[in-house]
Amino acid sequence: MLVIPAIDLKDGKCVRLRQGRMDDDTVFSDDPVAVAGRWVKAGARRLHIVDLNGAFAGKPVNGEVIEAIVKAYPDLPVQVGGGIRDEDTIQAYLDFGVRWVILGTKAVNAPHFVSDVCAEFPSHIIVGLDAKNGKVAIDGWSKMSGHDVVDLAKKYQDDGVDAIVYTDIGRDGMLTGVNVEATKRLADSISIPVIASGGITNLDDIRKLCEAADSGIIGAITGRAIYEGTLDFAAAQKLADELSR
Repeated sequence: MLVIPAIDLKDGKCVRLRQGRMDDDTVFSDDPVAVAGRWVKAGARRLHIVDLNGAFAGKPVNGEVIEAIVKAYPDLPVQVGGGIRDEDTIQAYLDFGVRWVILGTKAVNAPHFVSDVCAEFPSHIIVGLDAKNGKVAIDGWSKMSGHDVVDLAKKYQDDGVDAIVYTDIGRDGMLTGVNVEATKRLADSISIPVIASGGITNLDDIRKLCEAADSGIIGAITGRAIYEGTLDFAAAQKLADELSR
């Protein structure tokens, strides 16, 4: 089980949003490269980066910052989401060293796109499913699509995606605890790995996710908790390693 630090980028700064609202953000640092270094030093084995401006603009906005992070820590596997809507963007990210790109809105709105890019960029495509009450949200969580999470995940599995990042919108950035039940239900329904996101608050959440790891949950993305101190990242990864033996 990987504990994966999140760096959410807005206007070139490292921020966290509450429930995906761009007008409800907390700025944690104006130096995202240094923030990445902090997590590398603490033992991070993967990094999750989201271009928040890009998610709303429909195209990369913080690409230069992401490139700077990737080039500063070339041995750190990085997954990037936010505003990835075409093959050229995917190619550009992979060219400067991003390991995986995360598709969200585009995956829901143009399902054929997922199968096309999985064929073109095998082992580099992750789909992010952001849901509330089992239904998927799109466009930076500003709209509900009406699609069922499990149904879409099964389709993307067949398309050849590497993993699913599952976010419970109702809990993201709220420090209210991870929705283990919904995450496990999704993981039990598919054969590809699931990465949990949203609401992770403390070591109890890591412990609960590790208990459900047999269902196919391979990682937990954490943001606000490690920035505000309710979760010690190094301790969380240590616990996950111990429970995964």
